[in-house]
Amino acid sequence: MSEAAAEAPAQPGALRRLWHEFGTFAVAVALALSIRAFVIEPYRIPSESMLPTLLIGDHLFVNKFVYGIKIPFTDVRLPALREPERGDVVVFTVARDGRGGIHPADERPDLSHDQFVKRLVALPGDTVEVRAGELFLNGERVEHTDTGETFRDKDHRVLRIGRENLGGHEHAVLDEPRTPGPEQRPFTVPDGRYFFMGDNRDLSNDSRIWGTVRLAEMKGPAFVLYWSWDWDGPWSELINPLTWVELLTSRMRWDRIGDTIQ
Repeated sequence: MSEAAAEAPAQPGALRRLWHEFGTFAVAVALALSIRAFVIEPYRIPSESMLPTLLIGDHLFVNKFVYGIKIPFTDVRLPALREPERGDVVVFTVARDGRGGIHPADERPDLSHDQFVKRLVALPGDTVEVRAGELFLNGERVEHTDTGETFRDKDHRVLRIGRENLGGHEHAVLDEPRTPGPEQRPFTVPDGRYFFMGDNRDLSNDSRIWGTVRLAEMKGPAFVLYWSWDWDGPWSELINPLTWVELLTSRMRWDRIGDTIQ
């Protein structure tokens, strides 16, 4: 009997093993895609608009269950665990034009989309106002306390740290006394829409500038940091092993990993 003939019976077994391995891989990929689509989704912080709560290089998970899972390619959502609340840190979709301008995604469906993360400040029907750097909701000043501490950003600006109580959510905010941020004349949030601001109040591109957001564009609340490093370079740099050595030895923020987002 030839060697080829002797090996022939083994081929079906090899094909079965290959098919089994492919099937296992396909199931794993399908499970990962399902989790991303329906359960949690990762997001990377690219800017300083949410300082000091979120830093450039933070990587967080978004809980897509909380506001109800959005059925892909529709505006339909499954029943929510709860409604959006003031103080939630939310990832949502916006539209971006070729000049860098931001627009509500539903108002400019012709433009490319991007993801933002901001703090939910005002609900449908709320009247929001920002006057002399202070936030007012429904005619009442939102509780704000100056901690006496400071924060230095990447451009070496020294910002004052305050504590704000927004709907029972106490969190840190930053104030740049030399560069007052956008003011907001009294504005009543339309039904079905939400008003967002960054915690870095004077240096945030948010609803004061480009408008409000529908629930349909909201991915969900951010809830935990799964990775954090002081780096925001192009992914191509990660091909270089020396980059990894630097990142893991001197750029990692190990103490932030696992922190819940307040």
